Amino acid sequence: MNRKVISVLSGARGEASNSDNYSEGDGGSQRGVVSVPVSLLTLGESPRLEGQDEAHVARLAEIDAPLPPILVDRATMRVIDGMHRLMAAQRNGRDAIEVEFFDGSEADAYVRGVAANIAHGFPLTQADRRAAVARIIELHPGMSDRAIAQVSGVGARTVARVRGRTNSAAPQANARVGKDGKVRPLNGAEGRAKAAQVITEYPEKSLREIARRAGISPATARDVRMRLERGEPPAQEQAPVPARRPADVDTVLDTLLRDPSLRQTEHGRQLLRLLRQNVGSVRELTALVSVVPPHCAALVSQLAGQFARGWLELADELDERPASHF
Repeated sequence: MNRKVISVLSGARGEASNSDNYSEGDGGSQRGVVSVPVSLLTLGESPRLEGQDEAHVARLAEIDAPLPPILVDRATMRVIDGMHRLMAAQRNGRDAIEVEFFDGSEADAYVRGVAANIAHGFPLTQADRRAAVARIIELHPGMSDRAIAQVSGVGARTVARVRGRTNSAAPQANARVGKDGKVRPLNGAEGRAKAAQVITEYPEKSLREIARRAGISPATARDVRMRLERGEPPAQEQAPVPARRPADVDTVLDTLLRDPSLRQTEHGRQLLRLLRQNVGSVRELTALVSVVPPHCAALVSQLAGQFARGWLELADELDERPASHF
């Protein structure tokens, strides 16, 4: 993940010309647009888990006015954004379609496609967005949670959860690129220690070179150099942060059970019943492990994992809701 991707993404989020949500007469931007034979184009990797929507393709096929150009990877001729438009053109028997070309890696093209799909009017589902988050983490492990959240239209906490649950074979980066394009180390102490080593071995190196080698900012490299000159360690020692205590389940549940906004609606009461049942079942889980027959263990494990994912998805969606909804 590099700064080029950040600039590409910042443009994608504001491009109305790549929208699949049109009205007649909406011609879009024509800068850098060329006409390309439909036969040369193929569908690229889509963030939509269910594939393209046939009803939306049919609606686009009925529009007489020119549709905005689609976005295509120049190297592979795969469609990055505008697959519904391409399918509509094919349905209408068109020989060519208006195209804007993207130049970059296939991994960057996928990120650009997600950003474009978030920006336009035919929305991705929450499941689509979380799957896109997992894919972006796989393709760009060094991309920060906030940058991925901005691209995929979810909250940064959701990205962090997906990152924690993703069993990716991709190497873990020791720094991440933020949505502003700046590189920040994941562990500041490690970056400072590396800078101290570089300064000790190569005292003549510039701050910019030290920062580059250590994966930190020049300002941090300057601070490390000044600390070493004063005989101090490269990083200030901090007291350990006490572990965050989990919420008291009984107290939280009691608060919810007394909330009139939940008790006075059928759906609210249904939620309270589910929460109360879940609290009781969680307390019994340890005792239940020993009574599960060996030949049933895999099936019970599968169901338990599915139930857990359902609650985690609920937590993700609640985290993404604006505070005014509560």
